[in-house]
Amino acid sequence: MPEKMVTDLDLVRWSEALAGIARTGLAFTESLYEQERFEEILKVAADIRVAAGHDEGRFDEKEVLAGWLDSVGHGVAGYVTPKVAVGAIVGNDDGELLLIQRGDSGVWLYPTGWADVGYSAAEVVVKEVEEEAGILVEPVRLVAVFDGLRLGARGLPFYSLVFQCRAVGGGLRAHPLETRDVGWFAEDALPEPLAGGGHWKYMAFKAIRGEPIDVVFDTPRPAIWRS
Repeated sequence: MPEKMVTDLDLVRWSEALAGIARTGLAFTESLYEQERFEEILKVAADIRVAAGHDEGRFDEKEVLAGWLDSVGHGVAGYVTPKVAVGAIVGNDDGELLLIQRGDSGVWLYPTGWADVGYSAAEVVVKEVEEEAGILVEPVRLVAVFDGLRLGARGLPFYSLVFQCRAVGGGLRAHPLETRDVGWFAEDALPEPLAGGGHWKYMAFKAIRGEPIDVVFDTPRPAIWRS
């Protein structure tokens, strides 16, 4: 049987899964014995995450552990689940894609941001695109649901709901804090580096051209619970 290579992304995913189980356990248990066991699991998860270089040396094991412990809630409020982000695939009349250069990492990506309480996912999309790029849009359809960990994203685990949107007004304007630059780009003239390796670009331009596409999502791995 060929040897399976373990990647840094595998280590990060395992670390976050262990941390989620442990923090959820701490949120529900009243047993001091179980609390100690869950805290030990968190320590192991922190070691794994730091070893994977997930935080690029910004935090050590103790700081990661402390952050996780501070986030533990009580009962249902402490049940650890992925956060939700929304993204927008926006095209113009020339078949170009709207991209922003993120202020934190410098990578290029379609407009995206965390979902806000009190707004529907489609409403957040409209708000995010206007805030980050200055373009007014109208959501057309949901085109993708991505797992941030599968994309290699750093930070909190999240699911991203990506909508195709129609530009209906406004003008290009970079957000002074969140984006370094914004622009419309043709498929053969995309800027670098692209977030997530740009694996989403083919889906994005198919949507812009109006080609029929199914909603893209991360397919289940074989033996989910043991992989």
